[in-house]
Amino acid sequence: MTAALAAVALVVLSIRVSLYRKKVGVKIGFGEDVALMRRIRAQGNFIEYVPLALILLALAEYRQAPTAMLWTIAGLLIVGRGLHVAGILTARTPLSAPGMVGTYSALLVGAAALAFG
Repeated sequence: MTAALAAVALVVLSIRVSLYRKKVGVKIGFGEDVALMRRIRAQGNFIEYVPLALILLALAEYRQAPTAMLWTIAGLLIVGRGLHVAGILTARTPLSAPGMVGTYSALLVGAAALAFG
């Protein structure tokens, strides 16, 4: 379910970039458009972190980690990414900073599940 939510979120983020690129007429990069840059970075940051977190989650599930640990990884990832995207798109660090902490935590809990569980 977490991977499905991530896939939908990535499609939404990607469509927002594509449509805005068309609107402002920027095919490569972000020109000088700060809003486009924010959309690109929200999508890019999502792509940078989510795949590894999903791999860790899948491996932890495969290795039969406790259900609570799986839910913790998934919850931290979903909430963390949601806050981070909201913070990047609205330029509000009080949202993006805890979003990154949630994402880092998902990665660390996933790593712990594989290393110790």
